Amino acid sequence: MNKIRIKPLLFWVLVTIGTGALSYAVTAGAMKGYDEAVKPPLSPPDALFPIVWTVLFLLMGISAYLVWTADARNLTARNRAILLYCLQLAVNFFWPVIFFNAGAYLAALLWLILLDVLVVMTVIAFRRIRRSAALLNLPYLIWLAFATYLNAGVWYLNK
Repeated sequence: MNKIRIKPLLFWVLVTIGTGALSYAVTAGAMKGYDEAVKPPLSPPDALFPIVWTVLFLLMGISAYLVWTADARNLTARNRAILLYCLQLAVNFFWPVIFFNAGAYLAALLWLILLDVLVVMTVIAFRRIRRSAALLNLPYLIWLAFATYLNAGVWYLNK
């Protein structure tokens, strides 16, 4: 069992949760349009979203830490996995801006599909480094699939 390295763990968790918190701060005042939009069946209550995202960002941050601190025999693979992680995190940051601030539901859907692909690529890259890191991202991937359904439904029902 490896010893937990607190500084890198805090770094990855705080960067990940901080990205989500900053994205929320940028979009918090722009959710009125979404509140008035027709939503598809199975749309959860608005209060659920910050809870789910906080848990997901925590799991994501831990997974990045696990990859970063892995006994990387192949630094190129580790660096590629971390680069993919950071790229998907940046794409994740901008989705709510497109969806809520711009109200561009189709553009947001296409952006979210890009995020889905990047997260699948990240999970695969993480799996090559550390299986547990990949598994920690599976709830995120499942939630993104559900978010893609919700985004598609909002776009279709409000076009």
